[in-house]
Amino acid sequence: MAKVSVIGAGSWGTALASLLCKNGHEVTLWSIVEAEVEMLREKREHVDKLPGVKLSESMEITTDLQKAVRGAELMVLAVPSPFTRSTARKMAPLVEKGQLIVNVAKGIEESTLMTLTDIIEEEIPGCRAAVLSGPSHAEEVGRGLPTTVVAGARDRETAEFIQNIFMNQVFRVYTSPDMLGIELGGALKNVIALAAGIADGLGYGDNTKAALITRGIVEMSRIGVACGGRIETFQGLTGIGDLIVTCASVHSRNRKAGYLMGQGKTMKEAMDEVKMVVEGVYSAKAAVALARKYHVEIPIIEQVHAVLFEDKSAREAVAGLMVRDKKVENPLLPWN
Repeated sequence: MAKVSVIGAGSWGTALASLLCKNGHEVTLWSIVEAEVEMLREKREHVDKLPGVKLSESMEITTDLQKAVRGAELMVLAVPSPFTRSTARKMAPLVEKGQLIVNVAKGIEESTLMTLTDIIEEEIPGCRAAVLSGPSHAEEVGRGLPTTVVAGARDRETAEFIQNIFMNQVFRVYTSPDMLGIELGGALKNVIALAAGIADGLGYGDNTKAALITRGIVEMSRIGVACGGRIETFQGLTGIGDLIVTCASVHSRNRKAGYLMGQGKTMKEAMDEVKMVVEGVYSAKAAVALARKYHVEIPIIEQVHAVLFEDKSAREAVAGLMVRDKKVENPLLPWN
């Protein structure tokens, strides 16, 4: 049994806290919102974001960050990506050298183009940062449906420690040394999911969805490999796997926001209706900036960016993708 803290009591943080309790660990769940903590203590359920998932009476729920951080063998940082830096900064004076922080949010910081573990290491220099990611909607993890994810760390021992903490009969954890690829895959797939949602909102069909997923993983891989990630990662759970689930699932907030925009709503109207952080909106700007920095072609992501920030209509964006210059699908394949 390990002493584990989950920093952030949204749907994903709450689902992971529940899983960790079921694994027999001593779990503390932290939220900065007093009303949320009171509700979780009283109802033993996140009635707004994760209804139906009952929390163990043994789980401690608190607004006291010091209580959550001090003595924890592993901390799960589960706040939305735009709040990763500010939360890490609050944690920094409390974290002891060598404490392990596992990021489970998905995003790229727009202003710096840093991954979230890079931000954690910058704000908390003495910690060990790692990542846990994959096709894993909180609603299904909370219900105990079979799920697979990847633990990424700078050394095998840390990755295997995380694997042992989280893994059980319905939550399978693989390990990987490619932290960069894992994080870029998790962030970039949200932008493609916006595109898939837009296509659904426009009334397009399965052919369109398949095209967006297939060509979307090409764009994700181009950016990821140019930044230093491994192509194998984008072919795995945190690349194509996470992309499929986020483009297709009714639980996907990015797909839902895209769907609403495809139906004619503005970005702000869509985000307000989803009522949770739509991380693909933040990642779109960073993705375009990375592509320009490394001179890679990302037509789908660029069209999503145009819909989000340049007042381009969704239908015009799709038309722009279809009438581009003729291309070879894979330029690495030789002709006889």
